[in-house]
Amino acid sequence: MTSIWLDRTDTFTSDPFEPDSKYDTVVAGAGLTGLVTALLLARSGQKVLVLEARFPGAVTTGNTTAKVTLLQGTFLAQLARQYSQKQVQAYVDANREGQAWLLRYLDEHRVPYQRRDAYTYAATAQGTEKLREEVSAGTTAGLDMEYVRDAGLPFAVHGAVRLPGQAQINPVQVLDTLMEDIRSRGGTIVSGVRLRDVTGDAPSAVKTNRGSVRADRVVLATGIPVLDRGLYFAKLKPSRSYAAALELPEGQAPPPGMYISVEQPTHSLRDYEVDGKRLLLVGGHGHHVGRTQSEKAHLAGLLDWAGQHYPGAVTTHTWSAQDYLPTNLMPFFGKLPRGKGQIYFGTGYNKWGMTNAVAAAVGISADILGGQVPWADTIHHRVTSPSGALSAVALNAGVAAKLASGWGKMAAEGVATEGGKALKKGKEQAAPQPAPVVPAEGRGEVYREGTRPVAVSTLEGTTCRLSAVCTHMGGIVHWNDSEQSWDCPLHGSRFTSDGKLLEGPATKDLPQAGKA
Repeated sequence: MTSIWLDRTDTFTSDPFEPDSKYDTVVAGAGLTGLVTALLLARSGQKVLVLEARFPGAVTTGNTTAKVTLLQGTFLAQLARQYSQKQVQAYVDANREGQAWLLRYLDEHRVPYQRRDAYTYAATAQGTEKLREEVSAGTTAGLDMEYVRDAGLPFAVHGAVRLPGQAQINPVQVLDTLMEDIRSRGGTIVSGVRLRDVTGDAPSAVKTNRGSVRADRVVLATGIPVLDRGLYFAKLKPSRSYAAALELPEGQAPPPGMYISVEQPTHSLRDYEVDGKRLLLVGGHGHHVGRTQSEKAHLAGLLDWAGQHYPGAVTTHTWSAQDYLPTNLMPFFGKLPRGKGQIYFGTGYNKWGMTNAVAAAVGISADILGGQVPWADTIHHRVTSPSGALSAVALNAGVAAKLASGWGKMAAEGVATEGGKALKKGKEQAAPQPAPVVPAEGRGEVYREGTRPVAVSTLEGTTCRLSAVCTHMGGIVHWNDSEQSWDCPLHGSRFTSDGKLLEGPATKDLPQAGKA
């Protein structure tokens, strides 16, 4: 599953990684947050190193639907139910600045983008009340939203919110331009190097899988912080959603705007022109990472919906993306707690990262360089509402239940456990060894082998056996049948079929079975 943005012949060439080097700031993560932050710091004269564990845009930025819009479903109405108008206004101001910065930058560097009106639509009569709440929240915050009956879609809707003059981008083109700019200002961008820890006073030791460097400041732009200080993994719900690019038959055309539905499952639409053809991009049908029987079924549901409304459409690409949803709704950015004032981070963009990522980068760079951003100060001083606190309690109760059920299943199958971990051999008599499990091609299973949970999969004729215990906090991993990966249902860490870490708060690969 490769996104339309990442399906290209160009490859990234890494700068050399030089262990024991010293930098003003090390940025972990070469997505939109990390690269905008790195550029703003490099512009100020800082010596900046960007570390990317895989390749630029590998995670959320390279798999987004890439709408640069201040109409974000009915998110402002949701914020208004939990926060004061001052806080809602600060969020709008942050996103307005993020949008303005990005589009101005693209204009200056002649990177193409398209202006589009944005719509949130209701497919049912019940959804129209949410639309009116969004119009009220948006107009109060100074946005030119209006309620309309016709959204220009080829199917009936009961109403829509319209915000004119928003934008859509190719996110990988944006990353390419940012990287060229950073390097032109003396910055270094390295791929294949994963940050694992930050220790000591400034200049801190930044520890990676390929050695250490030193830096006065560190920025975690890794989707979710890969350092557990601040316990943000307990404040964020990891969500996986799906997208597809469709070539429409002659006589059909994508709708003229950018769209997202009020109802669940979410349906998102926009167009994208490539090789002289206007493709339709659809997205949605999300779920909590690792907590569905079949990821393939979610993607199939999205494609079925698209086929109903655009009969004859041919799928050219399918992909998925991971986002992190804060229990208290508001994104997190700034100084990481217990980071000695040297570690900064951004996370929790609620699937609206094209504006929030840039806003977070502006706020982080201002903190590092001694600037002041009024909307950032307001957001930093928010107070979690009772409903936000209850949401956090519910999220973590679900995590605890999933941890218990995963290990409970292993215990029921004969794995002796103690405190959420398999007992070591010799602590009690091991059960007889069953015959090795060999899943069918393209499938993965979790089972017990002696006293250990084992994750086994078969791909292209090769069977791989791994520890089934997530290296972050000990959850039992789940086989993702769409992307053929091992996904942790606790906090969203994901691993390839042979155990290599893809994303999430974990910092280490899954070990081979028997070596955990």
